[in-house]
Amino acid sequence: MDIIIKIEKIGLCLAGGLGLTSQPLTADNLISKKNKSPHIILIMTDQQRADALGCAGNKAVISPNIDRLAAEGHLFRNAYSASPSSTPARAGLLTGMSPWHHGLLGYGQVAERYPYEMPQMLKELGYHALGIGKMHWYPQNVLHGFEATIIDESGRVESPYFMSDYRKWFATQAFGMNPDSTGVEWNAHGAKTYALPERLHPTVWTGDRAVEAIKGYTSEQPLFLKVSFARPHSPYDPPQRVLDMYEGKNIPIPVVGNWCEKLPEDPHPERTPEAYNGNFGIEYAQNSRKYYYAAITFIDEQVGRIIDELKKKGMYDNALICFVSDHGDMLGDHYLWRKTYAYEGSAAIPYIVKLPHFCKQVKKAGTPIDEPVELRDLLPTFLAVNGAEIPKAINGMSLLPLMEEKKASWRRFIDIEHAETYWHNNYWCALTDGKIKYIWFFHSGEEQLFDLTKDPGEINDLSKDPSSQKQLKLMRKAMAEHLEERGEEWMKDGELIVRNKSLLYSPNYPTIKRR
Repeated sequence: MDIIIKIEKIGLCLAGGLGLTSQPLTADNLISKKNKSPHIILIMTDQQRADALGCAGNKAVISPNIDRLAAEGHLFRNAYSASPSSTPARAGLLTGMSPWHHGLLGYGQVAERYPYEMPQMLKELGYHALGIGKMHWYPQNVLHGFEATIIDESGRVESPYFMSDYRKWFATQAFGMNPDSTGVEWNAHGAKTYALPERLHPTVWTGDRAVEAIKGYTSEQPLFLKVSFARPHSPYDPPQRVLDMYEGKNIPIPVVGNWCEKLPEDPHPERTPEAYNGNFGIEYAQNSRKYYYAAITFIDEQVGRIIDELKKKGMYDNALICFVSDHGDMLGDHYLWRKTYAYEGSAAIPYIVKLPHFCKQVKKAGTPIDEPVELRDLLPTFLAVNGAEIPKAINGMSLLPLMEEKKASWRRFIDIEHAETYWHNNYWCALTDGKIKYIWFFHSGEEQLFDLTKDPGEINDLSKDPSSQKQLKLMRKAMAEHLEERGEEWMKDGELIVRNKSLLYSPNYPTIKRR
């Protein structure tokens, strides 16, 4: 893969970091300045809602270390996962592309190889690339350019003879014990405290491996380190010590839209432990949320350890640090659990970026940013901070202008979609700028419209409100324009087309010829 290096119009961030002179910037002399490039630390959680952080305004969540990172960087308040389930979200992060362009429109398999891949592109720019934690790729040991991955796959075995590094390590620490002793399923809505010693928890294991990697790093080349936690994705299983921090906390209750079918309360949630929808009562939902928040606090402790180690090594100031999640968790909102939905609990994600010290920012550290962003924007940001040309095939946009310019040109909406999952009509595409959201359901032709500024819980569907018809028409037109490139099966003569079939893989999904 050829990475074209931008020779002129280098951004403020790169110029400050590389100490550029009049010497032309080529691939060779960029690598010769490799010790001037910022370290890139990408910290990722699994299934964390955007509102599940103290810095996001949730007073119930204890997250001092992540909050501090936001105070020293920027919290993007309208950040989304373009296809909110694990594999398509991670494909977008890996490639910098939208779902249609990387080809995975729902919960399928991340392709074995793409034309553009984050670790490979950074490695070609002189980085050492290491991945730790959950990757959720297929085959499970594929590297996508990483020099090594140290994997926790939550017990998932999809490749022949595969065993995750976490499970191998567990066998050396507690041979004969069951790492799943807590007894909560991987997609369960219930919760229990972790049944084993805290040091054996996968959250600690991931934090330990990250700290070890930073502590042992001696290369003069910049480091790209991806640290991917498998929680707060269910099982909601924090240690009792961390759960005790939530004693007396006022835990938010689920919101229920006036547009959704009212479900009677089910007094026996244990009968359907992995249900994707259900009204199990406010008290039950609050309890699940309490454990979920405690799982985030447990991760926050590990994030604090990682940041402390970066500071001890003198790497923190010269590091671009990002904190994101792959998608959210409905946690009972609108009687829904898990993900794959267009609603905020599922599609909106935490998104924090701290720039290296040499970036000349216009926006003061700690200033939140409201432009709509997505996981696809991280790869172009990493390229831009190194002065590398962003290939035209990459749909994401560098985030640097949003922090370095007073008025940056930006996209109008971010697109979100998911192939059919759980039930027939859960097949949709949405557009949002974080203030208004329009949802088009492919199978039924139904629409929803929400004013997120006045109604962040999406309680009131405005699609049938007479006063909102002008806005609805504008959003419908924007959706038709978004889908136009897909052809007449999706949009014809400016009108949205109801589809009979769901499509999981777009024509752009890579077909790999094995060597």
